Amino acid sequence: MRTLVDLLWLRNLVLGIHLFSAVLFVGGSFFIYLVLEPVSRATIANESERTALIGKVARRFGRFVTPLLLVLIATGIYNASWYLPPGWDVLATPEGQLLAAKSVAVLALVVLVYVHGRYFGPKIVALARAGRTEELAAVRRFSRKVAYANLGLMVVVLALAVLLQNYP
Repeated sequence: MRTLVDLLWLRNLVLGIHLFSAVLFVGGSFFIYLVLEPVSRATIANESERTALIGKVARRFGRFVTPLLLVLIATGIYNASWYLPPGWDVLATPEGQLLAAKSVAVLALVVLVYVHGRYFGPKIVALARAGRTEELAAVRRFSRKVAYANLGLMVVVLALAVLLQNYP
């Protein structure tokens, strides 16, 4: 009986760490794109100053992104073991299929997050510093589309996680 209690304690601890990391990652991302970005656009007229502020916030948040993603992936792999059928044939059960779909969405999200952070962030800051406003506007438009794709993927991952928890 002690072993079952220990296992449940570990399972709940890992799930709690996973959820807390998801809250920080998803919440921080939504805050930047749905709160900080529009408020900065409405209150800071100088494009260079606005870009500097957003760049500083994004760099600060970016320091947490890799550790959070590593924690989410590690705890996610542990949590995934709950849904894997015997023999690890992921596509053999509906839960496994949901898990596979979630894994693909997570992979796409990780790729887009890094494309956005490593390419668009520095490019936008450099264009703003150089005063190349037309090119900056074009890059920002595309960057915004990638950011909204990231947010959409986050919603998909969260929805799949809920379905995994509540699958009949």
